[in-house]
Amino acid sequence: MRWIFVSAFLFIFIPSFSQDALFPIEEKGKYGYINKSGKVVITPQFDFCERFSEGLAVVSTNGKRGFIDASGKIVIPAEFDKVSEYFSEGMVAVKKAGKWFYIDKTGKTVASPTCDYAFKFSDGLARLQVGIKLGYIDKTGNFVIKPEYEGAYDFIDGLARVKKGKKWGYVDKTGKVAIDFLFDDCFDFSEGLANVSKGDDATAKWGFIDKTGKLVINLQFDRAWTFSEGMAVVRVGDFKKGKFGYIDKTGKMIINPTFVGADHFKEGLACVSTSADAKNPAFQYIDKKGEVAINKNFKYSSSFKNGLAKVSSSDIKAGYTNGYIDKTGKYVWP
Repeated sequence: MRWIFVSAFLFIFIPSFSQDALFPIEEKGKYGYINKSGKVVITPQFDFCERFSEGLAVVSTNGKRGFIDASGKIVIPAEFDKVSEYFSEGMVAVKKAGKWFYIDKTGKTVASPTCDYAFKFSDGLARLQVGIKLGYIDKTGNFVIKPEYEGAYDFIDGLARVKKGKKWGYVDKTGKVAIDFLFDDCFDFSEGLANVSKGDDATAKWGFIDKTGKLVINLQFDRAWTFSEGMAVVRVGDFKKGKFGYIDKTGKMIINPTFVGADHFKEGLACVSTSADAKNPAFQYIDKKGEVAINKNFKYSSSFKNGLAKVSSSDIKAGYTNGYIDKTGKYVWP
């Protein structure tokens, strides 16, 4: 097993939180929340919970999902079978009695499109899956881009990556092709650039394009991920033996590929692994110079968000699987 936890930690792209962010915790099989100082502010009482977004968080009780506010008060009853992601642009997709629909923060139904799966709103539009095809609706629930794509992702800065046949390209919010279907794989734009590739799994090379479709960093890496805080993770070498490093927006390698796993930079730090032992992983945090900033070996670690990062380590208090550290590496909880 290879440590490529840039893909394992996709939750780091979930929404920004308020200054008074709350963090989910689990204690004795129940979930609640702490604040940044590690104080329990919502007593563990739920079967499961998610991070807060736009002031509300998904919680699960007796197999159903609802929403609480930052005081822990249930503001939308737990009556849904599924919730697609989280509140975004004031709306969230929920499923009940076999049907998907969108609600606002009062729990009122605001759109009821017919679909097999509904996603969150981004840039004013939301993806819908109808059968095996995907398209986009506006906030009234009407299709503005018909479900005709084999793959599709959220709009970001006016463009969305979509798949037609076997190739990927980008469309604008009217459905017009903005960047032609030229790529065998690609990702969303981030900080003005998108990582794209040409070739099959064995031969693919990755580079970066700008929003005009111009190749600004040549197809040269064996794998590349999106830019975050001016830097992008790239892999040099194959899946089994390749190493990970970081480039800047000119394509220059600024942290040499010496890691067996690497995550995006968030709040000035990035989680990396130098351990090739899948059974005994060792993750640490580095700064933007590539120097170790938190010199501890974690079994699991995530990106920093609002000053804290969720980690797992043998030095966590007995009975706990995960905890939260601050940027000095100190545990704030438990």
